[in-house]
Amino acid sequence: MSACTCTGSKIFRLASALAIVAAVGSLAVAQNSTTKAQARAADTTTAKTAPKSDPYPLATCPVSGRPLGDKPVIMEIDGREYRFCCNDCPEKFKADPAKYIPAIDKAIVEQQKAFYPLTHCVVMTEDELVEGEAVDYVYNNRLVRFCCKGCIKKFNQDPKAFLAKLDAAVVEAQLATYPIDVCVISGEKLGGMGEPVNMVVNNRLVRLCCKGCEKSVRKDPAAALAKLEKK
Repeated sequence: MSACTCTGSKIFRLASALAIVAAVGSLAVAQNSTTKAQARAADTTTAKTAPKSDPYPLATCPVSGRPLGDKPVIMEIDGREYRFCCNDCPEKFKADPAKYIPAIDKAIVEQQKAFYPLTHCVVMTEDELVEGEAVDYVYNNRLVRFCCKGCIKKFNQDPKAFLAKLDAAVVEAQLATYPIDVCVISGEKLGGMGEPVNMVVNNRLVRLCCKGCEKSVRKDPAAALAKLEKK
């Protein structure tokens, strides 16, 4: 009778131990699933709040240096749009982006600096931009100028908010001298279809007859901006 009781006790303890192991395992799986779900949710939130990249503004391929032509290969890499002359160049770019990005950024600064609307830092608005000391920073094909490098970190914490302020400054600075009274896409008279749409592309104001024309501007921003230069 004693041996039977002992055996029963061992079986009970073993069953209890197995039950505990199973419970711990289930809890770990549940916690892991929750963590993954939270990570996916965070990624989704970031994707929704991050501002969309401005179109690649240069007329040449960043890899080959050749003209992009009428049908460039458009690719978004790390949230930033790039355009290439052929299907071979994107892979070369992705293999060593640090080789190409500094030259792209330098060209963008030179291209957009003349149209930059602010004379003060977009983050520390009380600080004026002093030539020779101001920091030129390219964010997703957009020139943003700061009073110091420390402001770059603050900008990157909420780029959407700061770019909205920059957009407003572009419109305010360029609206009065906007050179044409027709939509650069449709050719329709501005105001003929309601209030014109003010679109900011690469720090330039582009006025459109309707929001439907925005897609065409993004597809070929150089062509749209060229129509402003001719006037």
